[in-house]
Amino acid sequence: MNFHFGPKVREKFPGLKVCIGFISGLCPITENMEELRNSICTQVREKYSLEDLKDVNIFRAYRDFFWKIGVDPTKVRPAAEALIRRVLRGSAVPRINPIVDAYNLASIETGVALAAFDRNLIRGDLTIRFSAPGEMFVGIGMDKPMRLRGKEIVLSDEEKLVAIYPYRDADSTKATAETRNIMLLVCGVPGIDDALLERAALIAINYITRFCGGTGEYELVG
Repeated sequence: MNFHFGPKVREKFPGLKVCIGFISGLCPITENMEELRNSICTQVREKYSLEDLKDVNIFRAYRDFFWKIGVDPTKVRPAAEALIRRVLRGSAVPRINPIVDAYNLASIETGVALAAFDRNLIRGDLTIRFSAPGEMFVGIGMDKPMRLRGKEIVLSDEEKLVAIYPYRDADSTKATAETRNIMLLVCGVPGIDDALLERAALIAINYITRFCGGTGEYELVG
């Protein structure tokens, strides 16, 4: 599986990079993650406040990127920021399945947007590109497809859309409790350095393999 940036995306965002991870041989959860969840949430409450969160450098970088791609970050929150806001408000962190729950904890800890896809459902190579006007997308939890405007940045395989980058994943390739092999996407935007992307990849792989088994690796792509 190869990973490409479309020429128009590369032209508009020349420094854009991501980390791609692969974890194989996942199995049912082997350890309760409640202790880790509580520890990370405590760290978040000590580190951030709701009033100042939007001005933290990493969240400002995602918000600036959202504005540049025509997404209002006050209505569609960057993924990690949305999770951290829940923690700061005292709301429960969503429980989806062990794979998603594990990388969500890595996202909360690092502030980096993460996604995971069932690798067995991805067809061929992957490309980050601009959407085609009228292209249809069905995200997780959506009742009906949405028609894209041609301005969104998307992740696609050779047959279909896999995500709207970097904030909404397709239903067709989502990671479930039955998923045994995943592709992990660590979403970079301008202003986030390579070291933080790699740190987020390592932490996510560590948490996923700790709680779900398997073995993982990653590479920085840009």
